[in-house]
Amino acid sequence: MMTNSPNLGTRRLPPLPAARFPDAGAAVQVIMRTSKQPASAVDILLVNPPAPDGGIWIRSQHRVGRRSRENMIWPQVSLAQLAALLVPDYTVEIVDCIATRMGWPEFEKLLEQRRPKVYLTQVTAPTLRNDMHGVFVAKALGARTIAFGTHVTPWTLETMRPFPALDFVLRGEPEMTLRELLDTLEGQGQGRGQGEGQDQGQGEGQGRDLASTSALTSISGLAWRDRGEIVINPDRPFIANLDDLPMPLHHLLPLDKQRMPMIRGPFTFIVTSRGCPAGCKFCIKHVSYQTSVRIRSPQLILEEMQALSALGVHTVHMYADLFTVSRDQVVELCRLIIESGLKVRWMCNSRVDYVDEEMLKLMAQAGCWYITWGIESGNEYILQRTHKGYRVEQALQALTWARAAGIHNWGFFIIGLPGETEETIQETIAYAKQLPLDIALFHIAAPYPGTPFFYEVVRNGWFRPGTAWEEVDMDQSTVLDYPGLPAERLEYWQKRATREWSLRPGPMLTFLKGLNSWEGFKSAVSVGLQMLQFIRS
Repeated sequence: MMTNSPNLGTRRLPPLPAARFPDAGAAVQVIMRTSKQPASAVDILLVNPPAPDGGIWIRSQHRVGRRSRENMIWPQVSLAQLAALLVPDYTVEIVDCIATRMGWPEFEKLLEQRRPKVYLTQVTAPTLRNDMHGVFVAKALGARTIAFGTHVTPWTLETMRPFPALDFVLRGEPEMTLRELLDTLEGQGQGRGQGEGQDQGQGEGQGRDLASTSALTSISGLAWRDRGEIVINPDRPFIANLDDLPMPLHHLLPLDKQRMPMIRGPFTFIVTSRGCPAGCKFCIKHVSYQTSVRIRSPQLILEEMQALSALGVHTVHMYADLFTVSRDQVVELCRLIIESGLKVRWMCNSRVDYVDEEMLKLMAQAGCWYITWGIESGNEYILQRTHKGYRVEQALQALTWARAAGIHNWGFFIIGLPGETEETIQETIAYAKQLPLDIALFHIAAPYPGTPFFYEVVRNGWFRPGTAWEEVDMDQSTVLDYPGLPAERLEYWQKRATREWSLRPGPMLTFLKGLNSWEGFKSAVSVGLQMLQFIRS
């Protein structure tokens, strides 16, 4: 029963106050900024993160990511180059989880120990979510997080939007952008956990150094966050003179873990140039260096080879979009190697229309052991349509010259380029058998984002319906679905091409030659088992 209390009808509830929940995170950030860092802490951790499946994956500054079918440990020279630009002003460590076979549990413990101020990672499309896990863990530990590579350059917004733990993206060539970014943050006293990523939701002008916004805006090639909004600054011009870059800090890499099939002992990469003048529509260089050809001086390349020799590395791969892009550079480098008496074996890549007989003989005298050739197709129409820029008969001539000089030939072919039919694929297989090749690899055409081929696939609706193409290992499967040549047939022909070429006496002999040492045995058997598994699947 209701009472007639005189106060009951007149009592009023107080107005609701504004919600102000305690910010324990801010207090923790203060502790992290003011507490003494452990002895194992570093300023910058440069990372090639663990693989999503524990396998061997290839990541690189200007290449695409893929699972390594040939069981090759890809040297992280791009990280060593970045490190050379940072020391001695910053403490730096390179962690190559692929080479050391480090899984996520061990890597997360390492992050706890190192507590980096800055976490910089390689990112590829097929390992995107996996790579962002490292970003998330590092961010949770208070690090500023940075990504670079051929995926985040053309897909900056699409990467940063779904992964808010990623603070910065270095678009294009990362070296100078990274150095300028770190110097800017250091100069403004933005320590661990401070800056744009920490003040979202605060009032205008609170907890924020407005000068930092202006400073970050001025850094070319940088993408960053301003109060939750993603800002993409103007692109940075290419480095005009590669000789201005310091020598990569190879000693920071796990040199004893890097390997390539048929090579005994440690090996690594030496970057001799960047860019390629060719217009191949499928090439990832359209994203990274485009046609901006820049070469290093032969003397500096020789000095790097000598430094590696002192570290016990006597086998190198001349890592370039097109090693033979400058005949004068190649000839002078070979002359210097021969005159120095340096005992080294080296590999390189080339186009079949960028060599001549005299140059190949000189390369062999200077220690060139293998050349990888982008042959792609045995059909003239396919070559023309993809703007490859050479004639079919030039491949036979170039490889014959190389074989006569004593150089081994490694050919790369692409199944499923625009205009391909089952008949043209059979032409390519037949042509591959005619060439003096020691190794041949057949890949399915991959429309990497940012390449002319990618835009052609989008325009024509050739993406396989329902395929999450941006996270597919395009080296192992395909996202293409041509009219009359669906994905299933492309995958069938890739395996058939591999089987037809490999299971012949010549290629089998090459495989057996890899058994002439314990390291060669392990490498050759590993590759052989993978190839058999691939053929049977």
